[in-house]
Amino acid sequence: MTIGILKEPSFESRVSLLAGEAAALIKNGINVWVEPDAGLKSFCIDKDYVDVGAVIKSRADIFEGADVLLSIHYYGVPIDAKNKIFIGVYLPLYNLGQVEDWANQGQTVFSLDMLPRTTRAQTMDVLSSQSNIAGYKAVVLAASLYPRYFPMMMTAAGSCSPAKVLVLGAGVAGLQAVATSRRLGAVVEVFDTRAAAKEEVLSLGAKFVEVEGTADASKAGGYAVDQSEDFQQRQKLRIAESIKKADIVITTAQIFGKRAPILITKDMITTMRAGSVIVDLAAPTGGNTEVTKDNETIVCSNITVIGAGNLASSAPSDASKLYGKNVLNFLNLLINKTGSIELNFTDDIISSTCITNEGKVISPLIIKNYNHANIT
Repeated sequence: MTIGILKEPSFESRVSLLAGEAAALIKNGINVWVEPDAGLKSFCIDKDYVDVGAVIKSRADIFEGADVLLSIHYYGVPIDAKNKIFIGVYLPLYNLGQVEDWANQGQTVFSLDMLPRTTRAQTMDVLSSQSNIAGYKAVVLAASLYPRYFPMMMTAAGSCSPAKVLVLGAGVAGLQAVATSRRLGAVVEVFDTRAAAKEEVLSLGAKFVEVEGTADASKAGGYAVDQSEDFQQRQKLRIAESIKKADIVITTAQIFGKRAPILITKDMITTMRAGSVIVDLAAPTGGNTEVTKDNETIVCSNITVIGAGNLASSAPSDASKLYGKNVLNFLNLLINKTGSIELNFTDDIISSTCITNEGKVISPLIIKNYNHANIT
């Protein structure tokens, strides 16, 4: 069997597998083909792949000869590249038209953002491994743009107060943002609709902001859930109070398969102190502010608002290493003892992540949420 590693689009610095992870496959008798310079932006050059036994092949050769194609992003394949297996993070719930194309082209597509958030799937959870990096980088980015100190500074010339950080959402990214902000000396408040997050937030030395009457999000797999209108109003009032005092806001709230909730209005932004910074990690699904633009930085009322849709890519070496470990663990479910692909659809991880197979859309969640004419 042959696995091909594709070069990502120009905006992406990560790669699906670094040479170290490719070596693990090669030791098990699997051929690994790599598109030229696929790992260059992750500081893994072609020679590194060759040294572990991989073969550098053109993109066309990989599409023609590889059985499994690895790419974080999906951005088109030759029309005759049929009966291939694709593995990546393709956001099918937000790209229904693309799902139909996969089915029509006869592709077998696995999207790892569809993994069930279970204990067994943790070693394959690319969303968690990449969100951890994004949460860290969000704070580092904010600190680099914030025109004041993060920690309290006492000098002969006078004292500087510590930055006040507000984190909206205490999932993986949010908790890492809290930990990083605290290490830099900031005072941190955290808002989350999940009461279970309170203990973790307090253990990191931050204050937990509570709003009564939240809907149960314990089974949402780390995502936010839709809340009642009454709760949303009380939530906005409470967030508005915290935002007035905040110098840095990190937003991470997303609802699985839906647009991210608007938590910060333009009016709220105008109440912040000039020079403050908002980093919106929910930008890929619309953002948590009214003004967020994905992968863009704008200035609104002297407040910098960053649509940080791909922050993990700013730490490409470690991000690729962790992503590659996730992919290796996932491949272990697909590859049998003889080194061939064997799809066991009774396995909840395989059935949840497989979007299309043999010309049909088979993902239960997509079929459930999108009763589309071309989906059967």
